[in-house]
Amino acid sequence: IVVFGGIFGRLISLQINESKKYSTLSDKNRFREWRIAPQRGVIRDFFNKEIASNEKVYQLHITPENSENIEVLFFRLKNILDLSDEKIRYLKRKIAKQKPWEPIIVDDNLSWTEFSRVNLFLHELQGVEPVVSVARIYPEQSTSHIVGYVSQISAKDLSKKEYLREMAVRGISVGKTGLENKLDSEIIGNVGFQRYEVNAYGKRIREIKHDKGIAGRDFKTTIDLEVQRFASKQITDVVGSACVMDIYNGDIISLVSSPSYDPNAFVHGINQKDWNFLLKNKAKPLTNKAISGLYPPGSTIKTIVAFSALENNIVSPNLTVNCKGVTELHGEKFHCWKKKGHGYMNMRTAIQRSCDVYFYEIARRLGVDRLSETAKKFGLGKKILEGFLEERQGVVPNTGWKKKFIGQNWYIGETLHSGIGQGYYLSTPLQLCLMTAQIANGGYEIKPNILINDEKIDNNLRSYVKFKRENPDTELPTELLLNNFNLKPLFKNQENINFVKDAMYAATNEPGGTSYRSRINDKKFMFAGKTGSSQVRKFTEEQREKEVKQKDIKYENRDHALFVAFAPVSFPQYAISVVVEHGGSGSSSAAPIAKQIIKKVIERDM
Repeated sequence: IVVFGGIFGRLISLQINESKKYSTLSDKNRFREWRIAPQRGVIRDFFNKEIASNEKVYQLHITPENSENIEVLFFRLKNILDLSDEKIRYLKRKIAKQKPWEPIIVDDNLSWTEFSRVNLFLHELQGVEPVVSVARIYPEQSTSHIVGYVSQISAKDLSKKEYLREMAVRGISVGKTGLENKLDSEIIGNVGFQRYEVNAYGKRIREIKHDKGIAGRDFKTTIDLEVQRFASKQITDVVGSACVMDIYNGDIISLVSSPSYDPNAFVHGINQKDWNFLLKNKAKPLTNKAISGLYPPGSTIKTIVAFSALENNIVSPNLTVNCKGVTELHGEKFHCWKKKGHGYMNMRTAIQRSCDVYFYEIARRLGVDRLSETAKKFGLGKKILEGFLEERQGVVPNTGWKKKFIGQNWYIGETLHSGIGQGYYLSTPLQLCLMTAQIANGGYEIKPNILINDEKIDNNLRSYVKFKRENPDTELPTELLLNNFNLKPLFKNQENINFVKDAMYAATNEPGGTSYRSRINDKKFMFAGKTGSSQVRKFTEEQREKEVKQKDIKYENRDHALFVAFAPVSFPQYAISVVVEHGGSGSSSAAPIAKQIIKKVIERDM
């Protein structure tokens, strides 16, 4: 009786008290769930043209436990899809590492012909599942460096991104570079699932539920795709970059790098031959030179050197220096780019004609620490865009920097080199564009954007500057002052900014200016700019005496060519920077490219 009572009690416990537990275990045996990768959000340009979207693709999955003989299955698939022995070995290794009911992707991008052929023989292919899915597609190669690309998830991705570990979806694509990487957690979406009832052997009987998940968030950029295409075309035949920015709100209108690459090659896995070509190519097509390329700013920095000297009351614009082509300090010679010299120069003509000797003297009086402070205020030496892993900081040197990173004291000769944007100075093209934008807008700080943010508060800087320009003697309305309360001036005396802008006007639009040959006489398109050349290798005395031209030097030893500008002169709206690697001189290589891009940007506003 005692034994019977125990058995009876246990039965009651199992049926009543633990029924829920065993019901759950039973369901786990009866049902299996497969997670589905969600559709990524779409990235668009400012005018809603898609620059990263999705397309329908045909895939082939295998669930190993549903195949009676995996060897026979691979033999059949080898003939149907022309699978290589290497690919089959890879798939077998993959199967061995996972659960038998977990599907593997044999091919994530079948052609329609291949997909049809699989479906034709499907009755003979136990365990095979043809799948219609979506994959990333990039319709525009000119935006490849901005948008970046997606590719298959890696162990490194999983270790760095917790949300990927939580999603736990096999075969999901993740952002590797550019916006795809920056926005990955938001643009990737929420996983879906397929739930199946299975038999005692784990084979699927019927689908219980199919949840596609939630597509990722869409994003809109500040990029004008038409300008982007045009700018990309202008630099197709050179190695370099171009950036265009709205000088009032910091919107990046265009950001191109050359040479480009096809991001679609990475979506389904790039082959080794193409990967090796991209890695070994001396022109570095994978590098976004606009934010990763570091170049001495050369003479483009003379605008900041002049402004810093004026702001610190070191000199006046009337200071005159006699340029004889060379100056000497403590036994070291410092040459001007013009061998015979420019003669007597004041600050305006020195910027216009880019006289090195004049700026050696200004830098000597100013000192590197004060110059460094001004350069940083205008955007040099720091990252500009948030979340772009590729972006580099650059270098704005000073006495403390050299002591910290090189372990040596600063010497005065290095200050002179800094005064013409050489020596330790390194900047990205985007930094130079921001520097120019903040000069052009009257000297106010702006924050560059590449994404449209509906919640961002407009600083009304455009209206503020427009009112001041049209009403120079009228007191500003209280409303306008309140709206612009958060403006941050980068100047002590705005006349110093205006002086620099006028000198840049002279450099492009008055005879003798270094970019005079690239001027546009039509006032609608007229721009003001500053050329620059950054040395790759120091000129020897012999080369200087023979007056060797850049075109006669080996390509890899030629100077980089730079140009910065703002337009239109009558009421500035945009800033631009162009860098041509080993282009020789800014006036001959970079300025003509900038001229064409400026014209295109302004035409878009008409």
